[in-house]
Amino acid sequence: MGTVIGGGVFFKTASVVAANHSANMTLLAWVLGGLLTICAGLTSAELAAAIPRTGGAMRYLEYAYGKPVGFLMGWAQILVYYPANIAALSIVFGTQFIALFHLAAGWQLPIAILCGGSITAINFLGARAAGRLQSVALVFKLIPIAIIVIFGLMAPATTPIPLWPIATGDHLNWGQAFASSLLATMFAYDGWINIGNIAGEMKKPERDLPRAIVLGLAAITVVYTLVNLVVLRTLPIDLIAGNQNSAADAAMRLFGQMGGKLVTIGILISVYGAINGYTMTGMRVPFAMAEEDSLPFSTYFRRLSRRTYVPYFAGVVQIGIALIMMFLGSFDLLTDMLVFVMWVFNCLIFLAVFRLRHREPDMVRPYRVPGYPVIPLIALVGGLFILVTTLVTETGLAVTGLALTLLGLPVYFWHQKHRRTT
Repeated sequence: MGTVIGGGVFFKTASVVAANHSANMTLLAWVLGGLLTICAGLTSAELAAAIPRTGGAMRYLEYAYGKPVGFLMGWAQILVYYPANIAALSIVFGTQFIALFHLAAGWQLPIAILCGGSITAINFLGARAAGRLQSVALVFKLIPIAIIVIFGLMAPATTPIPLWPIATGDHLNWGQAFASSLLATMFAYDGWINIGNIAGEMKKPERDLPRAIVLGLAAITVVYTLVNLVVLRTLPIDLIAGNQNSAADAAMRLFGQMGGKLVTIGILISVYGAINGYTMTGMRVPFAMAEEDSLPFSTYFRRLSRRTYVPYFAGVVQIGIALIMMFLGSFDLLTDMLVFVMWVFNCLIFLAVFRLRHREPDMVRPYRVPGYPVIPLIALVGGLFILVTTLVTETGLAVTGLALTLLGLPVYFWHQKHRRTT
């Protein structure tokens, strides 16, 4: 729960509602997004338990499909996933900040740049400084969620929410609206891929790992659905759609001007902590790949600062890519692109469970996905649905994400050839 819960729940409501203009479809999308995430977590955890190597999902793919595929995931994380997360959350931090202090819209980008840059600077002070920031933010990100849910459900509803029929706003295609809604929720559930990494430290992973996954992700699904329920009960649909300040606006209505501002500050701290988590983890991906000489310029990527032992070159490259993304993309554009790219690899992970069951039936598996093959099939079908939907509805975004990812193949083979000839 600490890994998955971040800033997405506060801002993706605007995107989901904008896609469907329907309160009950919004709630359905969050519930189904959670169920899909549970199936995905249960499935990927089998590989995490069977292949407990440093590098996580990159190593599962490398084991199942070969080094180029594993490299591509690492490449996509370096070029798309982590920088896009940092850029998107920095943009939304700027949006919240200017709304809180009533600044001009032109301040959004400078504040976003300052936000992302300051967190990278803190990480350059060392893992201890970054870890302390993460601990503080973990507490603060739970406070606004608890306050909004508890008091929001106790307050009388200003907007009725019919449970049936599941309908969209006028002139919207039901299938397209639902698909776009489900895609929008996936950013908030991001982080589940690391859920099986503790399998090697469990005494009884076959019993405890599915419990941890189901209970943890089910609790997250309940929390996300309740937060959305409160926002939908508090504000009219038209004030939520496309409004990334909707959670803050709902808090203002519930608690008044001062109370709402305090909740918004809690949200800002939560977002700041989420960016810190991506920054801290992201700069260590190219460092780990460079230690194996898997990247061009590996000599630079594996350099550590003398005092704090931080991979500073990797950090500079990461924030540099993120800054470019801040100038070129919006919050929804960046998050949808990173979700699409990562779900390409998620689907390969689900397929790898079937592949390895067939190829290596005697492989030691401390944990086996329950309900095989149904649970992995649900995860795979849900993942393919997200990919196909994105390709159809947001073709340019999907093609850009794929192009950036596939750019890693010539880089990989060029570097392999260069290594062999030098």
